[in-house]
Amino acid sequence: MTALSPIENAAQTALTAVCDPLTGQDWVSTRHLKSLKVDGGRAVLDIALGYPAQSQWPAYTELVKQALLLVPGISDVQVNWSTQIQTHAASRGQALLPGVKNVVAVASGKGGVGKSTTAINLALALAAEGARVGMLDADIYGPSQPLMMGISGKPPSPDGKTITPPVNFGLQMMSMGLLVDNQAATIWRGPMASQAFDQLLRLSNWGEPGEPLDYLVVDMPPGTGDIHLSISQRSPLTAAVIVTTPQDIALLDARKGLQMFEKVSVPVLGIVENMAVFCCPNCGHEEHIFGQDGGKRMAADFNVPLLGSMPLDLKIRLQADSGQPTMVAEPDSKVAQLYKDMARKLAAGLSKLPKDYSAKMPGVSVVQPKA
Repeated sequence: MTALSPIENAAQTALTAVCDPLTGQDWVSTRHLKSLKVDGGRAVLDIALGYPAQSQWPAYTELVKQALLLVPGISDVQVNWSTQIQTHAASRGQALLPGVKNVVAVASGKGGVGKSTTAINLALALAAEGARVGMLDADIYGPSQPLMMGISGKPPSPDGKTITPPVNFGLQMMSMGLLVDNQAATIWRGPMASQAFDQLLRLSNWGEPGEPLDYLVVDMPPGTGDIHLSISQRSPLTAAVIVTTPQDIALLDARKGLQMFEKVSVPVLGIVENMAVFCCPNCGHEEHIFGQDGGKRMAADFNVPLLGSMPLDLKIRLQADSGQPTMVAEPDSKVAQLYKDMARKLAAGLSKLPKDYSAKMPGVSVVQPKA
């Protein structure tokens, strides 16, 4: 920013006392404040958040106003918000994917806990908040994202070598389910499945020219076996999210999934507790069918955030099965708002991870000395 006048300095100092509700950091020291001008009592600010949160901009504006209107000489405040998502370092220093800034794995450890439904709705929620998002279905044996996203047919290959992922609901999506007969079983050994995933990941044309995806959400297969280890070690994962139900059996496997990411140095952004409570549609009575606060206890044990607790709701299942996930079918519903809240939390947590500076590193050349 350019040099500030005395009143602008006072305004900037006042703004340092305002903390981002999701990151706990102020927008001045983190350099999200891009410009600040005060003219004739009117303060105009440009703030670029490091995570998508368009629905929260009005509330964040009120926080800024409350601080700046206390500064003598300022009677009006205008805040221009934008989203500026950075590229963060991948695990084990791996090379990043062309056309993708950040890769986020959604895993469970156990099947049947609603991981795929959570993954697609989180991806759609990130997009609804202003991010460019793609979805990669990593479940080679039981791909479900084509059904959930209402996509069928083999994707085109512009050059006979790479694949252009189809788009629906504003999301790119790639899955083995688009390349094989959806009625046929994929009977492959681990190395073949790992190689197939690697091709889906690296031979897909992610993003658009000059507009890379902010997030590629990877719907991981259940378990912690050979293919999961291959995905975790060979993919440039930025971070992971764990999905579980409150049930002790599900938590046992979810803990193994979280520990797997810890061992391969992939940060875990948080835990999603799915099917946490059932609310009777007739009488309103709530029942914790799969137990209570299991995800909360697991989050406390591993010192990671509990991103949110989702209800056991028949609509969520019906909408996913019909190819219209909740974020599409009922974007203004209470359940959709829960998905948005979780998406903002995971994106805000990711924004605090170390950034990737590999593109800024100077090249190294070796010059042979002359004889």
